[in-house]
Amino acid sequence: MLNKLEEVADRFREVEGLLSDPSVIKDQTRYRSLTKEHAALTDVVSGYERSCRIREEIAGSQELLKDSDAEVREMASAEVAELEAELTELEEQLKLMLLPKDPNDQRNIILEVRAGTGGDEAALFASDLFRMYCRYSDRQGWKVEVLNTAESEAGGYKEVIALISGKGVFSRFKYESGVHRVQRVPATEAQGRIHTSACTVAVMPEADDVEVDIDPSDLRIDLYRASGAGGQHVNKTESAVRITHIPTGVVVACQDEKSQHKNKARAMKVLQSRILDAMQAEQNAKMAADRKSQVGSGDRSERIRTYNFPQGRCTDHRVNLTLYKLEAIMQGDLDEVIDTLITHAQAELMAGQDN
Repeated sequence: MLNKLEEVADRFREVEGLLSDPSVIKDQTRYRSLTKEHAALTDVVSGYERSCRIREEIAGSQELLKDSDAEVREMASAEVAELEAELTELEEQLKLMLLPKDPNDQRNIILEVRAGTGGDEAALFASDLFRMYCRYSDRQGWKVEVLNTAESEAGGYKEVIALISGKGVFSRFKYESGVHRVQRVPATEAQGRIHTSACTVAVMPEADDVEVDIDPSDLRIDLYRASGAGGQHVNKTESAVRITHIPTGVVVACQDEKSQHKNKARAMKVLQSRILDAMQAEQNAKMAADRKSQVGSGDRSERIRTYNFPQGRCTDHRVNLTLYKLEAIMQGDLDEVIDTLITHAQAELMAGQDN
């Protein structure tokens, strides 16, 4: 680890020098890239330098353990123990800092929640899940912008798509992709029987225009009249937009806005993110063909979590975590679940580096 840290420190000093180079400053693209790299390395280098100072302090205190004065030896012993404890904690933090970074972690996300098996009850649960994510985002200070909805007759969502923006959104949300199962008594169930329904959640990093180059000739754009709730606007103007990316077959529809141009812009945003997500998933599959961690795999066919309302229980099957605080979780209290998943993912990464 010390060798890696020294390499990081060398690169940090190199980047600092480049940032003061007039030719680099003129090249704004390179300058911005180096500024981001400098910011990413700062905490690691600061921690490394602190660890070096602690080692020097430990060496100095250990010399005092040879002192003839018993009181001095006792003070030095206590100081060594305190410094070694601090060093151990700092080294654990540095190990985490050195783990490979997900380049998408700081991105905004496109969140898609869809009703699966279970009919109206699945659509109602999709609405509950989306509300849970909105409340969690509110706790984090993130912004939620609904891009498109398809409501069910019972009042839930067949599908809801939203852009969630803020600092580190993807790093927290990326573990939510998969099948979410609910066990509860539907409001329409007269016999009080528990039904099992499911929803699928997709979390995709928001794509930048420069990352996904879409040829306009590869698109088929259909305009149609919006349907569902919407007042006078519904069924009177062809403002709804459906975009098909012919090479991949990806189809995106947006109808929530009254403006055709706004619906088209939103649909393009979702389309770009879906294509980027597919590209990255293909790359990750190739890279991880020999070793794949369940956590954060993004497999939307995998059942990841069960919400059991009669028992007030939430179980995440990937890490065998069971919490009897379902009501709080549905109100957006997701930190304990997500923190456990992050810790597990970090442990998997560390194990991979040790092998």
